[in-house]
Amino acid sequence: MGDFIRIIIAILLPPLGVFLQVGFGIDFWINILLTLLGYIPGIVHAVWVISRK
Repeated sequence: MGDFIRIIIAILLPPLGVFLQVGFGIDFWINILLTLLGYIPGIVHAVWVISRK
């Protein structure tokens, strides 16, 4: 159930979803960059990070 909530958060605000999963790691900063370059790449990366761990 926790991953489901994180995925919903990641769809609304991708960096927050990644932060809740991994903290201030490299994945968080990559997600910030991807979200700034385009919202959809940020969402895809966030869902991938949440689902892989």
